[in-house]
Amino acid sequence: MAIQDISLHELNSLIREILNDGFPERYWVSAEISEARENYSGHCYLEFTEKDNLSGQIIAKARGVIWASTFLILKPYFEEQTGEQFRAGIKVLVQVSIDFHELYGLTLTVHDIDPTYTLGDIARHRAEILRQLTEEGVIDMNKELAWNYPPQRIAVISSKTAAGYGDFTNQLKNNPNGYAFYTVLFQATMQGSQTEASIISALEKIYEQADNFDGVVIIRGGGATSELNCFDSYLLAQHITQFPLPVLTGIGHDRDETVIDKVANIRVKTPTAAAEWLISQSKKADEQRISLRNSINLLLRQRLQEEVQQLTSFGREIPRLLEQRIQKEKKLIQKIQQSTVQESRQQLYNEKIRINNFTALLPRAAEKALPQEQSKLAQFESLLRQAIYYRIKTEKQHLDIIGKTITLTSPEQILKKGYSLTLKGGKVVHSIQELQSGDKIITLLKDGEKESKVI
Repeated sequence: MAIQDISLHELNSLIREILNDGFPERYWVSAEISEARENYSGHCYLEFTEKDNLSGQIIAKARGVIWASTFLILKPYFEEQTGEQFRAGIKVLVQVSIDFHELYGLTLTVHDIDPTYTLGDIARHRAEILRQLTEEGVIDMNKELAWNYPPQRIAVISSKTAAGYGDFTNQLKNNPNGYAFYTVLFQATMQGSQTEASIISALEKIYEQADNFDGVVIIRGGGATSELNCFDSYLLAQHITQFPLPVLTGIGHDRDETVIDKVANIRVKTPTAAAEWLISQSKKADEQRISLRNSINLLLRQRLQEEVQQLTSFGREIPRLLEQRIQKEKKLIQKIQQSTVQESRQQLYNEKIRINNFTALLPRAAEKALPQEQSKLAQFESLLRQAIYYRIKTEKQHLDIIGKTITLTSPEQILKKGYSLTLKGGKVVHSIQELQSGDKIITLLKDGEKESKVI
């Protein structure tokens, strides 16, 4: 049997006819945009993918196109309804027709888009992060922290050049009550793919000096709502929930509430509102201080009136109380006098008896102790005489030794042994270093002295 061959173009034409006949209608297809590229002519070329829910692996892929006339309408409509940019990475529900071209292959031509599907996906993404934080038991941890009252030392996370940061600092600096605030900027990228890592890095720097601050403010001003998706971050939210300082967010939008808004201690709409909240806390503290001062003044006046009344009452009672006290003291003194007289008489009587007894016993005691004391005196006299005799003998021997030592060490004895003494100016010369050329010296010998001159 002969093989009937066809060309590739013929095969693709056959496929095109079959597809056009088999899929004549339009279909609503859900997919993720993995690539979106708008060319100079206004057409938008897409790549659609579908991923496995468990493994995340791509299980389907197709090319797509939105012709310029359609894209001109769909793009602004989608972005207005969702607040999201029409870009790669979002999930969409699009109405497509199936086209097959012999040269370019299969293409899905987009005719319409359902923005509610994308909004639902964004909401599901946020809900999934919040559910995970809830299961971990950390979602309300930052909300449970109390601010130092009033909060005045603020760590600010923002872009230095952002208008919102300028609005925030100006609002604090120029507050009508003149409250003082100490702010330190920790710069971070506030939009784009680097936002998550940049803000986490700033939080880590603040953590290292957390004792220096009362709280953290995360702010950004203005910009498209679509730029808020970087704040729907599980990692960033987890850092905020477990941060040791309370966090205030003011990222410039009140239409959408991001994940970090949900987990922050306080959430306000704008950077200016964040500054106003801080000012309001200082104002509240100031009002409480004034109220407390007024309450103290009132209590002091009341207490003073009570004390005056009590003193007046005491003043009326003092004469009567004094008279009572005087009478009581008089009775006490009389009682003490009587008791003292009685005790004195008794003591005198006891002393007389003791003296009489002592007087009677004294002669007998003296007569009995006299022989003993005389014997002790005789013994002491004998010991004293012996001690004096031995002391005189010892001192005499000591003096003899000293005399002999003086005799043996006298200059005359030394000279007799053949030694000599050299004198200069009447003083003994001990070293040759004491003599200089021309000095007159006297040399003493056992049989006389001789004067000489040093050469």
